[in-house]
Amino acid sequence: MSANCYRLGCDIGGTFTDFVLLNDQTGELSVHKCLTTPNDPSDAVEIGIQALTGNVPGCLEKLDEIIHGTTLVINSIIERKGVKTGLITTKGFRDVLELGRESRYAVYDVFCEYPQPLVPRRYRLEVDERLRSDGSVIKPLDREEARGVVRNLLAMGVESIAVCLLNSFENPKHELMLQEIIQEEAPGMSVSISFDVLPQIKEYERTSTTVTNAYVKPITEKYLDKLTDRLESIGVKSKLFIMLSSGGITSVETASKFPVRIIESGPTAAVISGQYYSKLFDIPEIFCFDMGGTTAKSCLIQEGVAGVVPTFEVGRVQRFAKGSGLTIQVPVVDLMEIGAGGGSIAGVSKMGTLQVGPESAGADPGPICYDQGGMYPCVTDADLLLGYLNPDYFLGGEMALNLDKAQEGIKTMIADPLNVSSIQATWGIHDLINETMAAAAKTHIAEKGGNPKLVTIVAFGGAGPVHAYGLAKKLGAPRLIIPPNAGVGSAMGFFTAPRAFDLVRSHKVSLEGADFAEIESIFKSMEAEGLKTVMKTGGGEDVTFERSIDVRFVGQGSETNIDVPSTDFTRLNRADIRERYDNIYEKLFGRTYPDSPVEFINFKVRASLPARLLTLQERDFSHNSLGGARKGSRPAFSEIAGDFVHYTVYDRYLLPADVSFKGPAIIEEKESTVIVGEDASVSMDRYGFLWIDLEDE
Repeated sequence: MSANCYRLGCDIGGTFTDFVLLNDQTGELSVHKCLTTPNDPSDAVEIGIQALTGNVPGCLEKLDEIIHGTTLVINSIIERKGVKTGLITTKGFRDVLELGRESRYAVYDVFCEYPQPLVPRRYRLEVDERLRSDGSVIKPLDREEARGVVRNLLAMGVESIAVCLLNSFENPKHELMLQEIIQEEAPGMSVSISFDVLPQIKEYERTSTTVTNAYVKPITEKYLDKLTDRLESIGVKSKLFIMLSSGGITSVETASKFPVRIIESGPTAAVISGQYYSKLFDIPEIFCFDMGGTTAKSCLIQEGVAGVVPTFEVGRVQRFAKGSGLTIQVPVVDLMEIGAGGGSIAGVSKMGTLQVGPESAGADPGPICYDQGGMYPCVTDADLLLGYLNPDYFLGGEMALNLDKAQEGIKTMIADPLNVSSIQATWGIHDLINETMAAAAKTHIAEKGGNPKLVTIVAFGGAGPVHAYGLAKKLGAPRLIIPPNAGVGSAMGFFTAPRAFDLVRSHKVSLEGADFAEIESIFKSMEAEGLKTVMKTGGGEDVTFERSIDVRFVGQGSETNIDVPSTDFTRLNRADIRERYDNIYEKLFGRTYPDSPVEFINFKVRASLPARLLTLQERDFSHNSLGGARKGSRPAFSEIAGDFVHYTVYDRYLLPADVSFKGPAIIEEKESTVIVGEDASVSMDRYGFLWIDLEDE
């Protein structure tokens, strides 16, 4: 076997850290799952790699690359564990972070709360400079005044500085001067300027994104440096890549410079897996459902493509209330958080009703049944008591679950206060989280023009296959797919992601008045920057570029993105561009306005290398039989019967190909458990995918 034939995917979640080792030559997969180590996530990375080394001797010497997804950045923002950050902005714009869009997410709630800015007001200072909207200078930046502002911030003890000046996306001269002054006054100080982070129109979004980048940049750099050193210390010599929120992968250097780009690093990978399966099986609409220990995320994949949106929110005060979080304007796969995870805590609300989440027990201490000091009942505790989980086969038997403690916790903290039986309380926890996820999923699917009764659900995560059947019932979805190793599905997605980077540049100009030669120059500049960034991943010869433009009617407040050919922009016809815009606008909104002029706002480029696709291998099932796969039966709760019934338990690794059987069934594998009700049938294909068909109601 030749050298460098292995690739490793590593996904750090809120509760578990997942590993998948792929042999590119044979297609063989080795997986591992261990508890995340919140105090130092690199501990879990080293533990997992050491475990894989024991299972696959010699793999480190033949490891070509490690692709890593992490929740470090988003957790640092949510938990407010970033560094003390300062902001330098144009005079008069000190309070833009609090003013935001001057809109209320809860119009009639006079007590509605908003997230506190990452930079307190005392650390937000101004410089007296001004640019026009075209980038021309009204008032030059006074270098000595700027130096005084920088010294004031340094005297306050800031560890990172964000610079965001008005209209700097058209002319970065003043921001670059400030960056130079900061480095003169404090060599080595972490600096984020908006022209590098987000050279895009809309002042609030640009400032919020730049500040967020500055807030987490030092801790991201420290973590990635430490991770690199730890990998080297255990003999890893391969390249290390980081998953981007947009669905591509990038170098450690780029991720360290732009940590705001990896906020949704982990959850994105499951969507990339879903895209791959959608194309592999030619399924027009797949609903990707990823439920881990902390959260559940979803994405509707249509015609093999997951949408990418230009903005999202982090750290919402009200979990599902749009507008109640910090706005981040970077490209991100169109994910929606639709519920809680296995570690989400159940309790009694102030109204005296059952409530699940949003608080999570995480990995430390975890649910009560983990027997690690957890005191509050969680979704996993309910799943265990309902018979869905085997207390002696959790993580393949590596982690025993304490059934008695889970039962006592739900009785004393849920059943008794609500004056219901323990089984009612237990089923209520499981069913409530399914109902919450179904309600959010219906909204998400409808917003994308889909139909929940037509989608195929593909489930990932340790808790995903446990809840997928119940979710499908509530959605009315006809079919489920449970991929092999679904419990580490996010880590699987790393292998099908391209090395890519997205760039944007704002330049507001009307279609009729646009200088196409100037626009071509903007595109070429971004492509050169994209090429430089992608080459840091070790490639460059086969880089391709995709161009698009955000266009709107003159005076409109929002834009519509249109793709344009990646050829010389001067060769394009204005009428063709207008026709392309009108066609897309009419498709989205039902009509267009051909007599109204349009204008260009943002120019976008995606630079990417071809993805090293995962090639699924047909498995050898010749020695397997349905009888041999039966592990016995155990009582588990049936929604249809409203009581415990006997479920046949199967060992997934021993199921034969092309087998079919009816529920009720429980199918166990090391990283997850699949629940199938009485009204569903199961079949398995030659790749090891479980196809679950539900009967029409």
